[in-house]
Amino acid sequence: MIKLTNDERRALIDLAKEAGRRAYTPYSNYQVGAALRTRSGRIFTGCNVENAAYPTSMCAERIAIYKAVSEGEKDFDVIALVTTNGGTPCGSCRQVMAEFSLDTLVLVADGEGRLVQETTVSGLLPSAFTPKDLKR
Repeated sequence: MIKLTNDERRALIDLAKEAGRRAYTPYSNYQVGAALRTRSGRIFTGCNVENAAYPTSMCAERIAIYKAVSEGEKDFDVIALVTTNGGTPCGSCRQVMAEFSLDTLVLVADGEGRLVQETTVSGLLPSAFTPKDLKR
């Protein structure tokens, strides 16, 4: 598992918190921000974006991951999430994170920026279905 300094933790949580402030959440009023760091050191942020047609809404975690992938990055070492109450990623976000690495460190903080959980994608999604499951 990746080792983070307290300063690195704090910086990622602060970036996620700032991203969450840009969330578009007129229906749930539940803002989520994410900050994803790649193994090359680049950071991509995301916020949740809701839509009146609920299934077309998108979570902060997936936005950050899709931004990274669209820029050629697929190797992630840590993702920080800030939610109002320290809630963890939804199942869809867990599955998308598992697509790239079960070892990615996941930091979950509450709306005040307090770290409430530190785990890995594997810890959030044990027995994950991954690309290796498609190999014959």
